[in-house]
Amino acid sequence: MISKLFKSRTAAKASAPSVPEGQRVYAVGDIHGCADLLDELIALIDADDAERGPADTLLIFLGDLVDRGPASAAVIERLRTLSATRGNVRCLLGNHEEIFLGALDGEPKALRLFCRIGGRETVLSYGMESTEYERLDYEELVHRLTDLVPGEHRAFVGNFEDMIVIGDYAFVHAGVRPDAPLDRQRTADLRWIRDPFLDHRTRLEKTIVHGHTMTDDIEHRTHRIGVDTGAYKSGKLTALGLEGSDVWHLQTAGPSLEDAST
Repeated sequence: MISKLFKSRTAAKASAPSVPEGQRVYAVGDIHGCADLLDELIALIDADDAERGPADTLLIFLGDLVDRGPASAAVIERLRTLSATRGNVRCLLGNHEEIFLGALDGEPKALRLFCRIGGRETVLSYGMESTEYERLDYEELVHRLTDLVPGEHRAFVGNFEDMIVIGDYAFVHAGVRPDAPLDRQRTADLRWIRDPFLDHRTRLEKTIVHGHTMTDDIEHRTHRIGVDTGAYKSGKLTALGLEGSDVWHLQTAGPSLEDAST
């Protein structure tokens, strides 16, 4: 009996997903223009990383850096600088970045959608006054966006990735189509999928770490870990930590009870 119990525990531990030895990963959920929360979370990550000792540390940002919150331009600049100075930063392209890039390119459908899903806040974060935004038509807005958004921001976002695979984990923005192998996923699903992925109940080729779908807290399921805790609404920006088979998370505090009641 003791022997069988030991074997069962060993097998369970061996089946837990892991990252390669010597690596440490922090995966950050949807920021949505909350630069203050980003700075707070990076400070938490740096302190946690130092406390845990030496490792090959990587920061993965799961997409949706922009829109809805008030400081998208500052978020992009912060991560662009962080990537250039540290070299251990990788970013995924979320559906909001996809629409942002399409709007910058003057695609009519993308521009209209951009304005409906929080793009106004992104435009204002680049220095446009709200009165000017309200009086511009779509064609005029494209020209102003081109003037306001620095080329280095456009280039930085344009180089974001669709999927990152590390050990037993795959990092994407929205999710994957469960009936397709990872190397045959459509980019539209990686950036936009919800129900077919969220409703799936069994293990997949890798454990999927994703953002895109807001939950009150980090969400662990058999096949996935959701890390979008609705920062722009809740004040909680979350990072998932991974090392070996260990899993933990860090989170900004969110509003106080006093703030929430006002």
